[in-house]
Amino acid sequence: MLSPGEPQAVDGAIALLDRASYQARTWATRRHLWVDRAASAWLIKRFIDPQASFLWLDSPADCPADALGFDFDLATFTHIGDRVMFEVLRASFGVGNDKGLMGLGAMVHALDVGGSFVPEAAGFEAMLGGVRQRVADDDHLMREIGAVLDSLYLHFSGESQPARGKNKEIT
Repeated sequence: MLSPGEPQAVDGAIALLDRASYQARTWATRRHLWVDRAASAWLIKRFIDPQASFLWLDSPADCPADALGFDFDLATFTHIGDRVMFEVLRASFGVGNDKGLMGLGAMVHALDVGGSFVPEAAGFEAMLGGVRQRVADDDHLMREIGAVLDSLYLHFSGESQPARGKNKEIT
């Protein structure tokens, strides 16, 4: 079962892309972010295009020709086969074997289209739902949920916890 508004997956292989060709770009997706789009925007900013800017679209038809659309039908990046957007981006940009991203990918997949049980999924879904109720726009949502995704990334990476009182941000 697909989440509302989810793109139909296309068939095909995922090409490995050069991250250098995707820097300081504008990325666009449907507004009112939910699991896959929020996690994908975080992935783009943290691991693919640190200078990325985002457009949150009322309709996919509003996507500018020079923007990199993601997670909607006919976008530059969309679901391929049984992979959700987060997984497609991981594979496309060669970050597929990172342990933390693999754990996040399993969680996003389970929440977006179903699949294997991931214990952290229910907590992430609850946090995202709460943030969506509290904040007015997707830029604010990304600032808040980005910190949650940073923490989950460290959790899935198996990295030791930083000393109490010392912040560790993913940059």
